[in-house]
Amino acid sequence: MTFQGIAHGCAQFWRFGLNQVRAVAFAVVLVGGIGASRLLPADLPVARYDLLLVYGVALTVLARKVGWDGPRDTAVILGCHLVGLLFELVKVQMGSWTYPEDAVFKVAGVPLYGGFLYSAVGSYCCRSWKIMDLSLSGYRPRVMAVLAAAVYLNFFTHHWLPDARVPLAVLLLGATAGTWVHFTVGLSRYRMPLALAFTLIGFFLWVAENAATYVGAWAYPHQLDGWQPVPLSKFGAWALLISVTFVLVARTRGQSAAESSASISVADRSRTARAKRSRVSPHSP
Repeated sequence: MTFQGIAHGCAQFWRFGLNQVRAVAFAVVLVGGIGASRLLPADLPVARYDLLLVYGVALTVLARKVGWDGPRDTAVILGCHLVGLLFELVKVQMGSWTYPEDAVFKVAGVPLYGGFLYSAVGSYCCRSWKIMDLSLSGYRPRVMAVLAAAVYLNFFTHHWLPDARVPLAVLLLGATAGTWVHFTVGLSRYRMPLALAFTLIGFFLWVAENAATYVGAWAYPHQLDGWQPVPLSKFGAWALLISVTFVLVARTRGQSAAESSASISVADRSRTARAKRSRVSPHSP
């Protein structure tokens, strides 16, 4: 590989990183606000969790105003919020984690701001789709919808029934075999296996979960006497759960079976051709 090729590769990696930073803006500002809230005086007349609910609503409105999210994105984020709240209600009741502080807007031990943590994941998926011009090939929407629903339900039912996490992971690997996520960085078009995308997102969500518990967003039982890292097993859990959000976002993007049957879409071919005509360096990967 020539020096120009290496330089181009480094520049593309930098552009990709910047795109990811833009995509996680909502999540970073949300977790940052949660961390900053711990610096507030303890004798405030309003509970910290209630302030965070107001903060989350204001952040959602701001994201819409500044163009981070469009109407379709806001609808997806609201859906993720509701799905997340239901998840929280069940898991908190089962003792999986807890919100130890008091609040007015708290139902069955879950502060209503808790759904924004899932909204942040939805926002990331929506913004990534927009910023990196995502499209799918070989995607199986009906199969993925069924498996995503099964993954979601399993995180409830494993408290009473055998945990089907491993079989579901195997089924997801089978359902995503041959499915590619096509994305743009600069003038170049790339692709990544959907299963790899789920794995990478799951890992970074596990990292984010460590940060969120550190700043007091919630606490696992082993963290009640002082913060400790989130178990690595949660990495696998997030890699599975991201399928739920992804299916919701893909559906709003019109990823039907017909659109995903070809190995690469006509739009991708057009974008690739334009990129080749416009590319300055002949050494792009």
